[in-house]
Parts: sequence; C-alpha cells; structure tokens
Amino acid sequence: MTDPLNHSYYAATAHKRQPQRDIEGDLQCDVAVIGGGFTGLGAALACAERGFSVILFEAEHVGFGASGRNGGQLIPGLRWTASEIEREFGRERAGALFDLCWRDNRVKNRIARHGIDCDLKAGHLEAAWTPKDFDDMRREADYLANRFDYRTEIVAKGEMSRHIASPLYHGGIHDPQGGHFHPLNYAIGLAQAAETAGVRIVEGRRASLDTAKARYVIDATDSWIGDVEPALGRYTVPIMNYNIATAPLANADELLPTDAAVADSRFVLNYFRLSADKRLIFGGGERYSQTPPRDIAAFVRPFMAEVFPQIADAKIDYGWGGAVAVTMNRLPHIGRRGNIFFAHGFSGHGALVTTLAGELIAEAMAETAERFDILANLPSKPFPGGKWLRRPLATLGLLWYALRDRLG
Repeated sequence: MTDPLNHSYYAATAHKRQPQRDIEGDLQCDVAVIGGGFTGLGAALACAERGFSVILFEAEHVGFGASGRNGGQLIPGLRWTASEIEREFGRERAGALFDLCWRDNRVKNRIARHGIDCDLKAGHLEAAWTPKDFDDMRREADYLANRFDYRTEIVAKGEMSRHIASPLYHGGIHDPQGGHFHPLNYAIGLAQAAETAGVRIVEGRRASLDTAKARYVIDATDSWIGDVEPALGRYTVPIMNYNIATAPLANADELLPTDAAVADSRFVLNYFRLSADKRLIFGGGERYSQTPPRDIAAFVRPFMAEVFPQIADAKIDYGWGGAVAVTMNRLPHIGRRGNIFFAHGFSGHGALVTTLAGELIAEAMAETAERFDILANLPSKPFPGGKWLRRPLATLGLLWYALRDRLG
C-alpha cells in the first residue's frame, strides 16, 4: 500500500527487515495478536517468553501506524500529572500507577536486553508556554521529589538557553529519566526479538477476531480498533498529527545543546528533538479532518519558525503524518472482555506505556493480573454522539482547547 502520509525520516532510515508475507501450516495458537505496533509487538514477545505459541497479524508492515511515525519522544508517565492522579484516585492507587508508568521503563529494558539499535538518547524537557505553566511545573517537581523521591530539574526562564535556543518559553522541567529514540527501528528490533522468541509474524494480511484459532486474542490496533471492534472504536477519536525533518543542520547542537527531546505545555503542543544525524525533527499543529494538508512541510514549517526563527528557511527533507487515537480523558483504555484483551487510546503519550501495556497483558494471560488491573481500572467513557456525531462533537471540544492556547 502506498501511503502519502509516510514520507518519513524513519522510513528512509529504517533497518532492513524481510517481512513474512505468508505463513505455512494452520493458524492454531495460544495467542493471536492483531496489530504490529509497540503494544502488539511487546505483548507478542512477552507472551512467547512465557511459553505461549503466538501469531501476530499486521495488515501493512511492522510499525506502520503511530508506532513508526511518532515524534520519538520518551516521556515518563501519563497525560495526567502524578499529582492530578493522586487527587483523583487517592494515595495508594496513585503510588501503584507511578511505579508502573514513571519508574518501570520497559522500553529501556527491552533495548538493552535485545541490543536494539534505535538511537536512544537520554533527557526530556517540558517547556512552559506561560508563566502560570511554569509555576505549575515547579509545584509538580516539588511533589515528585517529596512524594516519590523522583528527581527532576527545574529550569528557570533565564537558564533555558542551556537546553534550547528559543526565547519563547518561561522555564521548564527537565526529566533525565525521559529521552528520545528512532521509533520505527525500535519496532523493528522488537519484531526481530519476537521472531527469535518464536512468534510468527504475518504482514500484509488483515485479520479479524476469529482469524486465528486461538485461546486468547489481543487487539492492539489503536486508531483502527473500530474496524475490528466497533464498540471499542467509540472510546477514541483519531487526531491527525504531522512531523517534518530538516536536512542535517550545521548549527543543530546550538539549537538543543543538551540533546534533550522537548515538548511544550500548550494543548496543541509543539514537540521536537535532534536525530542521530543532526536533523531537527519537529511536530506541530493538529488537524481534526482526516484529509492531510497538500504540503505537510509547508503546514508544519510556521510552527518550527516560531520556535526557531534562526532556521525558518531551513531545507525540509521529509514530511509525514498519522492518526493519534485520543480518549475523552486522555488516559489509555485497557481491558479484557472474555478471552479478548485490548489496549488503545494512548492519546499521544504512548511511546513508553504501549510496551508496558503489552507486557502486562502477557502477565494477565499467565494469571498474574494484579499489575494489568492497575491500568485496566483507569476510568473510561465512550465519546457521545454515536457513529455519526461522535467525531464532530469531539472536534468541537478539541477546538475549544486549541482556542484557549491562542488566547493565552
């Protein structure tokens, strides 16, 4: 399938992998996984390590969706801050979520264990768009240190030049536990590790819940989950997001001196980082239509130029996009219905949590569901409006929050 949204830096620099387009023998297995992104690959690998026979079906190729197109930012936690989680769910439950979603870095562990070459770098900076945002960040940093002994660095406005050569921001919070990577190469590395563990991966074949004769099925299709299970599709709406990669920059290290990934605090955020070959990879703007801009580079360039006017005219070599599945409350929707497990709706904050979710599904299949239940018990509601009005109503709400960004 030719995909006009996948003219990406990642696709151009991905490690070579020979896809398995057909499969010999029957489809009898313990576990059938639908979806070859981080969640599905992580689940398939962890299930195989526990002795299950596993077949993974991917309609296109490994990492085709958001897992192979995202900004490559590794941000510990969830879309809610840790203090928001404690206010909503109480101290004990917040502690359990913190241990899983902040401390337990399954991605870093997998990269080390399997020797995955994916340009892993340390450090993530959240940049404050307003003075109020910076005040909130300082309070959160104090809370993290006092409540969890989790150490971050508060960066005052006058010190931001140590991290970023932009005058826009009013300070930030630097998390050395965060970082960035080449997401498609991570997906390919997970696939290779899964195959080594015995997983049969079938690419280019669309699957349904009853494709394989399996004891368990894992639906890891995220933005496409409504095509597989329409009832689950009501819990998310797809938001189109776009990225560019410049040509290699002579002044790249001046733009981001500590080589940290950066995301700002706006609702419709900008996020950016340096690639291993010194390109700026920049994501900015959202569209609530499924139709992409005619020129993705031209769409994203103004957002980049606002942050870095010194490279406003830089050559852009790649522009790409894809859908982010967003839930109503921006928390992932994870659960089980009989012998079917699912995990989706990571709301643009999934590069770390997806691998975790897949591995916790494997734990639950092995009848150790305590940690799986911590995520499965997160609250979730379907979007209102039914099949025809769900997306328009969600779009109105998202546009309201985007307007608040512009009004400051």
